Parts: sequence; structure tokens; C-alpha cells
Amino acid sequence: MSIDFSVSDGIATITINRPERRNALDAEHYALLSAAWRQVRDDDAIRVAIVTGAGDQAFCAGADIKSFIGAPPGLSALMRTQDGQLLNRGLEVWKPVVAAVNGYCLGGGMTLLLATDLRVCADTALFGLSEVQRGVFPANGGTQRVAQQLPHAIAMEMLLIGDKFDAATAQRWGLVNQVVSASQVMEAALAYARRLAANAPLAVQAAKELAVRSRDVDLAAGLRMEQLFLRILQESDDVQEGTQAFAERRPPVFQGR
Repeated sequence: MSIDFSVSDGIATITINRPERRNALDAEHYALLSAAWRQVRDDDAIRVAIVTGAGDQAFCAGADIKSFIGAPPGLSALMRTQDGQLLNRGLEVWKPVVAAVNGYCLGGGMTLLLATDLRVCADTALFGLSEVQRGVFPANGGTQRVAQQLPHAIAMEMLLIGDKFDAATAQRWGLVNQVVSASQVMEAALAYARRLAANAPLAVQAAKELAVRSRDVDLAAGLRMEQLFLRILQESDDVQEGTQAFAERRPPVFQGR
């Protein structure tokens, strides 16, 4: 049982490794996952991250309900808003994240998926936000992002009914970018990650941050933020490298500075 973490060629791979529980997350695994996301955020050598689940049955089946039933946190914990931050709960990670969904993607697995940027899934994957069928609702951004990312009627069906749906439906609703065979999920995710890692990292992170923050600011503020970010990037070595590489008709080699 663990959260496995590895880095190669600027690509971090985070694997929820608890296949005997369909990669469900208890408190220990949530803490390990939080540490992994902070490492992605803080390590300049990492340009992109892939998140997936161990085994061939599940990406993540959500929170391990048995470990949380009857043990709610104390009310004082509600005031510690920075504790145990996750990608889908408050942690700002501007590096792109690719989800490689190899099976069940339910509950907390879905809320994690909604916090990623590009998504590949197996044709056998199953999705769902079934919390209302258990007496709660999808937290960690579930009620927020599903309404932002999907049409209202579809989002409400997912949130309020909670039925599972298949990979073809997920693609039709625009929830995933690609549906591939189970054996090709990681290969397809790596293909995305390599393309992301080859781009100018400061520009990629700025573009992601601007897009995400646009949900919370008016257009005038968003346009002004674009101007400021662009002016900063114009001073970067990467802009000079990109311009020179274009003139010399060669692939650019970006350093992230």
C-alpha cells in the first residue's frame, strides 16, 4: 500500500497503489497523495505529472468509506484550511496534469479527475459521483468543478442521481480527451505528457493559471492579468530560445527560465 512517485525526463508519475481496495483512499493515503502533489508543485525539474491507479481494475474508487464512517474530524479541523491540501482541494499546481484512468473512477476518484487537465481512459472505465446514494455529496471540489466543466443538466444528473456511466458516455460529454484500450492507457497518457514537457514550461504554467483563474474574475481583470503575464514572459530566456529555434528551423530546448 502506497502512493508511488517517480520522475523521468521531466514527467512525474503518481500511482495510487492500493489495488486490493480498488485504490480507495484512507487518511494515510490522502496524506501521501498531498505530499506527492506538493513535490510536483515545488520541483522545478518536473514539468508535467501523470496520475493513475495500480492494477487493472481501478483508477480510484474514491474515499475508503469504512475508514471514515463514525470518525468525523473535530470541528476545529474546519479552521485548518491549509491542512492536507490536494490537487482537487485548494492546492495550486500550475504544471499540467494528465489522468490515466485504467478502470473504476468513482466518488473521490472523479473529483480528482475533474482537477486534472488532460484525460485518457480505458474503454472499460466506469465513472460516477455516487455520494448522494450514501448520504453525503461529492466534496473536494466535486460540486464545484462538475458544474463548471459540464452542461448544467448533465452535471445535475451526475450530482443528484449518482448513477455510473461508461467511457463512451464520458467522451460524449467531453469529460475525457481519449478512450483507448486498457493496454494503451499509459502509452497515450505518456504521449500527452511528452508533448506537454517539450513546450516552454513557464508559458504552459502561465496559460493554465490564467485559464483556471478566469473562472473567478471578470473579463477586464482577466485581460489585464494576461498582459502582465505576457510582459513578464517576454523577459525570459525561453522566449529568446523559442524565437531563435523558429528562425533556425529546429526544435527549441526550453530551460524554464
